[in-house]
Amino acid sequence: MNTIDMAGRPVGAGRPCFVIAEAGVNHNGDMALAFRLIDAARQAGADAVKFQSFITEDLITPAVRKADYQVAATGDGGGQYAMLKALELSFAQHRELKEYCDRAGIVYLCTPYDYRSVDMLADLEVAAYKVASTDTSNVPFLRYLGAKGLPVLLSTGMSTLGEVEQAVAAVRYGNQNPALALLHCTSEYPAPLADLNLRAMETLRRAFRVPVGYSDHSVGIAPSTWAVALGACILEKHFTLDRGLPGPDHQASIEPGELAELVTAIRDVECALGDGVKRIAPSEAKNKPVMQKRLVALRDIAEGEVFGADAVCPKRCGSGLLPRLWDEVIGRSAARAIGAGSALSYADVNWDATSRAEQAS
Repeated sequence: MNTIDMAGRPVGAGRPCFVIAEAGVNHNGDMALAFRLIDAARQAGADAVKFQSFITEDLITPAVRKADYQVAATGDGGGQYAMLKALELSFAQHRELKEYCDRAGIVYLCTPYDYRSVDMLADLEVAAYKVASTDTSNVPFLRYLGAKGLPVLLSTGMSTLGEVEQAVAAVRYGNQNPALALLHCTSEYPAPLADLNLRAMETLRRAFRVPVGYSDHSVGIAPSTWAVALGACILEKHFTLDRGLPGPDHQASIEPGELAELVTAIRDVECALGDGVKRIAPSEAKNKPVMQKRLVALRDIAEGEVFGADAVCPKRCGSGLLPRLWDEVIGRSAARAIGAGSALSYADVNWDATSRAEQAS
């Protein structure tokens, strides 16, 4: 499957990278802030803005402690349950966000973390399900989600290749075969450069023959551009209006100006990658005559004289025979007299096929 359809747009190898601005829970439970995030993502040039849908009671038990990065961002008090409950949006609020995105001209995406959220997003006719790395091993959830028939963007953080294989099989369980893309990911916030392993994208592409992208949790924007240069056709990056805001994900997110810089950099990378056909670029065509060497007579050469290595040398001279014809010229005879320092032209050489054989004998 070379491409998948994202809101009417083909996404895959050879297509422009689909850039997802991951708003996540950086709205802090405030719809006004969520709308501002949508506006910022659109203005930065992102193709989609993504949120997260969860019913806290369905997602987590009250006793679960915070992850280390969450403690660093929000403190150790309250646990994950209290933290997430404050960030939960209702289905009605998600509908508002979807409608706002539609009006703004940016694709609304969302990560469901429970079955009721999967159903809600289906009702909203979301362009695709984004599956977080936390559910890569959640076989029953993946089967349920895959049965909806919508495209699936599956993050693969914290997973081996074998575990990704099991996840893909779960999404495709039975006769269901939704459009599928895999996102390589390192599930640490921020993710260290040494752990990014961007070459794993090619491993996923070869193993599963589906579009492959990158969900970037590293610092800054450079790794995202590297991923695009390596072939990522989908790029997801957390963003916030202000890294100083309270909440678990703001500190590991980029701000609107950086998001705009990232989108510009991705488009520059795509422009520089080109189509892969080796040809003379329009900008360099004018340099070929003056920069590449031509065959030049080192001394006066008489008509009928056999060209030898002592009489001809490659030099820059602007026009004449290219040195790639060296083996064809040496051993043939001059069709006319040639002055020292003159560039050899096609008319200067006796190209008669018999002339070299006669000279050799």
